[in-house]
Amino acid sequence: MPEYNYDIVVLGAGPGGYECAIRCAQYGKKVALVEARDLGGTCLNRGCIPTKALLHGAEMFEEIKSAETCGITVGEIGFDFAKLAEYKDGIVTKLRSGIAGLEKAHGVKVIKGFGRIADAHTLSVEGENGVEDISFDKLILATGSAPARPPIPGIDGKNIVTSDEILTMNELPESFVIIGGGVIGIEFATLFATLGRPVTVIEMMPSILPGVDADIVRVLGRVLKKKKVNVINNAKVVSIEGGDTVKVNYELNGEAKSAEGACCVVSVGRRAMTSGIGLDRIGVEMNRAFVNIDEYCRTNIESIYAIGDITGKIQLAHVASAQGLVAAANACGAKDEKMDYSVVPSCIYTSPEIAFVGLGEDKAAAQGIEYKLGTFNVAGNGRAMIMGDAIGVAKLISAPDGKLLGAQLMCPRATDMIAELALAIKMGASIEDIASTIHPHPTVSEVVAEAAHDHEGLCCHSLPKKK
Repeated sequence: MPEYNYDIVVLGAGPGGYECAIRCAQYGKKVALVEARDLGGTCLNRGCIPTKALLHGAEMFEEIKSAETCGITVGEIGFDFAKLAEYKDGIVTKLRSGIAGLEKAHGVKVIKGFGRIADAHTLSVEGENGVEDISFDKLILATGSAPARPPIPGIDGKNIVTSDEILTMNELPESFVIIGGGVIGIEFATLFATLGRPVTVIEMMPSILPGVDADIVRVLGRVLKKKKVNVINNAKVVSIEGGDTVKVNYELNGEAKSAEGACCVVSVGRRAMTSGIGLDRIGVEMNRAFVNIDEYCRTNIESIYAIGDITGKIQLAHVASAQGLVAAANACGAKDEKMDYSVVPSCIYTSPEIAFVGLGEDKAAAQGIEYKLGTFNVAGNGRAMIMGDAIGVAKLISAPDGKLLGAQLMCPRATDMIAELALAIKMGASIEDIASTIHPHPTVSEVVAEAAHDHEGLCCHSLPKKK
C-alpha cells in the first residue's frame, strides 16, 4: 500500500465534516480536516446557531412585553440590535472555539485553505502560504451549500441580501420584503416581525412551509397576521429594483404588483458547493449540481465519499452529521453502515415552534394511504397556558394496525419534543405504546400523550367528538 500523508482527509468543516473527522480519529486513523473559512460551516457561522440566537433574543423581548400579565412591572421596553448581534457572535465564537479544541484533542490536523482534488489520492490546498499537496487513502467531501440567488433581474442591487448578509448586520433595517416562504424565510419573518418591523413574504407556491400540514400552516398564518406579516402566496417575482427602498415586482393571478421595503431578503433555497473542487477531474458522478452517493455515502470513485448538502439528500445539519458518522465507519473500515433517511425530524423555529417527522396527514391523504389520526389542541395544555403560548396542535398519524407513521407538532418546545416521536417511529412503536407511556405533568410533552389517547376517542382533556 502506498504511503500517504493522511489516512483520511475531510474537505469541509461543517457539522457533517468536523464530526466525521473526529469519528475517523476515534477509529485510530491519521486525519486532516481542510476548511477555507471558519470551523462549523454554515450551520454554526451563517445558519442554525446565529439565527436561533437572534430568535431567542426576539422571544425574550416579546415575553418581557407581556410580563405584566404575571404581575411583573417593567419600565419602558426597547431593544438594541447591535447588542443582540454581539450576543449572537459571542455564542458562535464560543462554539467555534469548542470545535477547534475537540479536533485538537482527538489529534485531527486542521488545515486552513481551499481544497481541490488533484487526483484520486491527492488534494491541493490553497492557503495563505501558497499551495500544498496532501495525499490520502480516503477523501470525504463535505463542502456544504450556499444561499441560492436565482436569475431575477436586479437581484444584485442595493439592499438585496441573502441569509449570509443578514446574519452579519449590526443594525436592523426598518422594513423587509422576503422572497421565499420556506423554513428560512418564515423564521426570518418571525424574527423581524417580533422586533416590530413590517414584513412582506412573497411565495411562489400556494402555501408557505411545504411539508407541514395545511391545518398547522393556517394556524401559523393567523399568528403571522397578528404580528403584521403580510404573506402573499402564488406570486412569481419578475424583477427587483434595489435602492434605499427596494421594490419587488411580482405577478399574482395575472396582475402586475409590487411590494416595498428597506431590505429584500432572498430566501429561495440553497445550492451545493461543488463548483471548482475538481470533481470533474477524476470523473465523480453527479446528479445536476449534487454528488451521487450510495447508501454507504460512497461516490463512484473508490477512495472518495461525500456527505451533507452536496449529496442532495436532505439539507439539514443533523442529516449531514449522521452521514458523516456513516461515512467515517465505512471509509475507516470499522464496520459497514448504511444511511437510513426514513426517519428524519424537521424543526421550524417560529413562535410557537413547529416540528414534524415521518408521514404527514396531507401526504397520506394525497397518496391514498389508509391512516388514523389523533389530535390535541394545545390550548388545553396547562404548561403551555402558563407560558402564555397555548396555540397550536399535536397530530399523530398511525396505520390501521396502530403503528405510528408520523407526527406534526405546533407548540412551545416542539423542536425538543419531536425526538421522542422520531425514536417511536424508528423502533416501530404503536400509538398504544405512546399512550401507555407516562408523560410528566405539567409539561408541554403531555400533548403527545393526549393526541395518542385521542386515537381511540379517550382523551380526557378534549371535548367529546361528534358521532
